[in-house]
Amino acid sequence: MNRSIISLAGATAALAALTGAAVLTGAGDPADAPALSAARQPVQRSALVCPAPSASELASTTYTSFTPKGAQAAAKQGTAQLLPATGAAGAKAKPLAPLNEPGVPVTAKVEKADSPALIGSAEGGLAPGWSVQQTTVVSAGPGRGVLGTSCVAPDSEFWFPAASTAADRQDFLNLVNPDGLDAVVDIELFGKDGGLKPTSSDSVSVPSQGSASILLSTLVTEKASDLAVHVTVRSGRVGAAVQAVDAKLGADWLPAAADPAAGLVFPGIPKDATSVQLVVFAPGQDDADLSVRLASPTGSITPAGHETLHVKSSMTTSVDLGDVTKGEAGSLLLTASGSHAAVPVVGALRITRGTGAKQETAFLPATPKIDERATVADNRAKASTLSLVAPGKEAVVKVTTSAATDGGAPVSKEVTVKAGTTLAFEPPAPSSGKGAFAVTVEPVSGGPVYASRTLSLPSNGIPMFTIQSMPDDRGTVVVPKAAPDLTILDH
Repeated sequence: MNRSIISLAGATAALAALTGAAVLTGAGDPADAPALSAARQPVQRSALVCPAPSASELASTTYTSFTPKGAQAAAKQGTAQLLPATGAAGAKAKPLAPLNEPGVPVTAKVEKADSPALIGSAEGGLAPGWSVQQTTVVSAGPGRGVLGTSCVAPDSEFWFPAASTAADRQDFLNLVNPDGLDAVVDIELFGKDGGLKPTSSDSVSVPSQGSASILLSTLVTEKASDLAVHVTVRSGRVGAAVQAVDAKLGADWLPAAADPAAGLVFPGIPKDATSVQLVVFAPGQDDADLSVRLASPTGSITPAGHETLHVKSSMTTSVDLGDVTKGEAGSLLLTASGSHAAVPVVGALRITRGTGAKQETAFLPATPKIDERATVADNRAKASTLSLVAPGKEAVVKVTTSAATDGGAPVSKEVTVKAGTTLAFEPPAPSSGKGAFAVTVEPVSGGPVYASRTLSLPSNGIPMFTIQSMPDDRGTVVVPKAAPDLTILDH
């Protein structure tokens, strides 16, 4: 009897030590106690990878690193840096664009044609919401244009609609492995008639802390446009992006699309878009029927002649929407239609500005909504346009411009996005200071909000531009609250 009492006391003390606090309520069923809710806590470590920028001798690449300054990143303690993805040698290299404090962006410029992919990590107070923008300008020759992409977190699966193996395109799948073991990757290509026959059944191996670049046209025998590329990682994890180079329309990065869903949002088609090509793929075993709407500045409309879209299972469907925006900024909305059950799909837009020999193209994949906060790091005065869309209910959004790389102070303002509309505007510049700055978007109230940023850097009469979608930065994670459960002592 005494031994049982001592054991119970010892177990109770151990439970108290493990949970940080223990409350003994005496009689009563533990199941009657109120459930403890989970709480959001800032992440302690973030990882990003950036693809190798460009092989052109005329390429100039700027990396902009930034962590928002807020409650979850108030402390200055921490590190954030980028290292070359060159195996063991990369770990000994000098860090690129090291970040020292939240709230102030840091930039670094690279002009080597053989610049490597980068592996980035942030810890402590610089980890929550850490983002890096890679912006490359190629002034002339093959691949000329502005190639922009947000460096991505490594993952195990990616979808890239709107890729191509056609004769006028050279699309390279770039893979970066941040981990200490080799990664094994499978790649599938799908077109309007289904899966394309591969030239080899072998998987691709990405070396430890290294990268690989694969020309998509070497993976299949067929020359086809409007493809969907499916990347799955058999072992390990990678970051992935497709560099699309068009012989006439310039070049840009095609980022991975949002996960398959029954409804898709493409926020931020520029008002002067001369052509918009939509590519949708249904990865499941069922066909998808979708309604197509355009969220304009004044409300949602249905594009004439493109009211609905039927997507066959395991096949891509492409639609030429032309100059769908008609001189006003807009966002494309796809929702499930018909009497059948909603079917998940993936999609992306290829957007063209300009005419004739002075055309430039960019890609806008389907984008997830912002839960807590989203950031795009590289913005420039009179060159950036922020686009916000509220597909359902009206939303109030807080937009914050950071200090610039050369001084200044942040500026914040709240804007209202009316239901079913797109709000496009130049984000406020920092108060004084010069250089690049970051823009952070935080929903305040109302319905879901989706966002993107267009960066326009015209050159020689060509409207060069790039679009970066703004998904949630996942700067916080849900941590369940723990409490002792004395019922385990009954067993």
